[in-house]
Amino acid sequence: MIWAVVFIFILGLCAGSFLNVLIYRLPNSLPLTGRSFCPKCKKKISWYDNIPLVSFILLRGKCRTCHSPISLQYPLVELTTGVLTVYSFQYTATSGENLLNTFYYLLLLYALIVVFVSDLRYQIVPDQIIYPAIGISLIRQISLIGQGWSFLLSGLGAGLFFLILHLVTRRRGMGMGDVKLAFLMGLVLGFPKIILALYLAFLTGALVGVILILVGKKRFGEHIPFGPFLTSATLISLFWGDEILKWFTARFF
Repeated sequence: MIWAVVFIFILGLCAGSFLNVLIYRLPNSLPLTGRSFCPKCKKKISWYDNIPLVSFILLRGKCRTCHSPISLQYPLVELTTGVLTVYSFQYTATSGENLLNTFYYLLLLYALIVVFVSDLRYQIVPDQIIYPAIGISLIRQISLIGQGWSFLLSGLGAGLFFLILHLVTRRRGMGMGDVKLAFLMGLVLGFPKIILALYLAFLTGALVGVILILVGKKRFGEHIPFGPFLTSATLISLFWGDEILKWFTARFF
């Protein structure tokens, strides 16, 4: 059993390495093919310096050629992807999901990680990621006979809500990327998990915003990327939403 977990974790690390490629190249309109290179000196990275997580440790977080610091994003994304990949396999196994659903959860997880970091770093929700995720989710929900319409309505409702916010704030509060992401959230989570996810996203977004203003990192009215809060809330609601809702219902109703 332990070897299976280790194997899946390593696969997750490799997936995280590829996600780092997407995170850097998509917002910068770079081709996805070709060897990795140092963003500072542009020197191509040898295979032995491109081993997920291990190379960062051996190189002590610096480029072998120019000795520029390597962003912590790279090991953090790889490690997070590895851990969440293992958890996704365990979650779907204990939930009795089939292998096809396991791959769906993994694709969704990887898409949300790319959106999280891309919006955090570049304030961009890549269409190249969000549209395929919506398409795959649509196909999956349509295949759920008798349930697909409720998920579609949840997606439309969440997307419409964010579109109204986008128009009311005159594009300063919510971007169209958030509208597309909200549609994906509703499509994936359905009702009532979408309500939980939006509540968590707005709550954590407000708390972090206040903290950043108090410590002087942001000024009042300055834009804060909302994608990281939406993606985090989606994952929490997807994996633990049922337990949270049961606890809330038992406590307050």
